[in-house]
Parts: sequence; C-alpha cells; structure tokens
Amino acid sequence: MTSQPIIEIKELEKTFQTKNGSVSALKNINLQIQQGDIFGIIGMSGAGKSTLVRCMNLLERPTSGQVFLEGQDIARLNNKQLQKVRRSMGMIFQQFNLLMQRTAESNICFPLEISGISKKAAKERAKELLELVGLSDRAKSYPSQLSGGQKQRIAIARALASNPKVLLCDEATSALDPTTTASILALLKDINQRLGITVVIITHEMSVIEQICNRVAIIDQSQIAEVGFVEDIFSRPQTLAAQKLVFPEGHQREVFSSHGDFSYYRIVFDGNSSFEPVVANMVLEFKTPVNIMFADTKNIDGKAFGQIVIQVPQSKTLQENMLRYLRSRELTVEEVTDYVG
Repeated sequence: MTSQPIIEIKELEKTFQTKNGSVSALKNINLQIQQGDIFGIIGMSGAGKSTLVRCMNLLERPTSGQVFLEGQDIARLNNKQLQKVRRSMGMIFQQFNLLMQRTAESNICFPLEISGISKKAAKERAKELLELVGLSDRAKSYPSQLSGGQKQRIAIARALASNPKVLLCDEATSALDPTTTASILALLKDINQRLGITVVIITHEMSVIEQICNRVAIIDQSQIAEVGFVEDIFSRPQTLAAQKLVFPEGHQREVFSSHGDFSYYRIVFDGNSSFEPVVANMVLEFKTPVNIMFADTKNIDGKAFGQIVIQVPQSKTLQENMLRYLRSRELTVEEVTDYVG
C-alpha cells in the first residue's frame, strides 16, 4: 500500500492578469511529493517553477486546482488555519530575505516571536539552530557582516525555527559560488536525513538536482514535462525538455545511423555499475578499438548514471561478444538506428 504523499497537487492552474491580457503561468499541474523526499523542480527561466513553489504554501493562490498537505486541502482553510499550516512549511529564498537591522540570532527568533513564543524559549531555539547550521560563533553578527553562504545558513535556521515538516527552497543557491553551493546542499541533505524534513528544491541548474535530489519534476512552458527518480531521468530522459537539461550545455545533437563498416550501440549506466572503465577494459579484452561518439555520465551518490554511444566494427561475431561482455557487467546495451544524441 502506497503511503499518503506529504504534498499532493491536483490539476493546478495559475493565470495572471496583465494589461496585455491573461498569462497562463501554470497549466494542469499534478504532482506527488513523499515524506522524506528531496524533490527537485527544474526548468528554464520563465517555465513557472517559482510560481509553483509559491502555490504550495499559498503565497500565490492557484486560479484552480487543489493543494494538499498531509491529505488536507489547504486552499479551503481560513486565514488563521492557513497561518498555522504555513508554520509547518519553512521557506528559503535566493536573496536570503534577512532583516538587516537584526542580528543572526534575532533573525532566527523573529518568526518565533510573531507566533507568541517567549523570548527566552526563542533564544534557546536560535542557539540550537545556530549550532545545527555551523554558525554558533556568529549569533551577534548582522547580515552585513556575513558572507553569502553564512546568510543562507541563517535563512535556513530561521526557516527551521518553527519545526516545519517541509522546507521549500526557491533558487536557494543561485546567488552563491560553486563551493558555497556545495556546502549549502550538503547542509540541506544533512537536515533531511537528521530531522526527516521533506525538502523541495526549485532550481534551473541540473548540477543541483544531481547532487542532492532523489526525485525530480521537469517543468516546461508552464506544464510538467517529466517526473521520476533522478537516476531514471538522467539515464533515459524521455522528453525534449528533459534532454535539453540532461545533456551538457553546448552539446551538438547528432544523428548516428548504422551503415557501412560500422554499427552504433548505446550503453546506459543506471547505477548498477561502478566507475570501472568498462569500455577501455572491453577494448583490451577483444584487442579491437571502438570509437566513442558521445558520452554523458554523472556521479550521483557514488554511482554512475548516463549514457555512452560507441561505434563498433560490423563483424557480427565481434559485436555479439562485445555485447555479451557489456551485459555481463549489468549494463543496458541497445543498437542505435538514427540515434539523436
């Protein structure tokens, strides 16, 4: 029996009215996010991903459709009930949104003070969270005295202050350098594993998805183009939108057809194999060179995902032996005819 998703979105639509008419930001969105997921939502600029995450906690009211949190349709709640629900859905932003006149400690205390928690209890909670995000020594520092990564850590601590069940991250690492991004993602993963908090990450960077997420939805032109486990999307992207995001930037799409003295085969790495140099070992095994026409593999949680297209001689006996060798390594291998990479 499948457990109830912590967040479920059904037939959600969002339309904005502008001076030039109606703009459809989201169309027929259906999603399920399970308890404990680190769920990525990725798309190009303007695809609708930030609008979608703001609809999850009703910062943006959907034009139609339903948003469920633990089975409860939150669009039906009154303002007092909705405020309580929002406390169980922490949110962090690209630009941190810290109060510049407050210290790090005071920024974390702020949502607790608003909800009626005593100053003493709020300070105790802030102390715990500063330790969790690794900034116990910066409690009295103001945002202007903190680096970008430190500001985002304080923003994460503030979002955790009310013990949320879900943490919504809207482009939370877009303003950070790669090293700082990696440290923030590691922190979010630690929070997910240590506290059991479901994390939803909005991003336009596939590297963020591969570093931290277990499931991903690809949004394109205001609609969900593809959704699934990260390793499945990386190894077998089904839609053009997914392929554009998975394939490396600037990769030229080429057509490979079996012809003449050569055939083409696609090797799929789906996590069953390690980073053993299988192609190089195969060449040594059969003392026959192969030509690598295209390669895109990634390391996700220490496993290889992606694909390689190789060109092999037309000899049927040699091909069969090579295919048998590759499949014995638990790799998926298929002949390519009119392959578009």
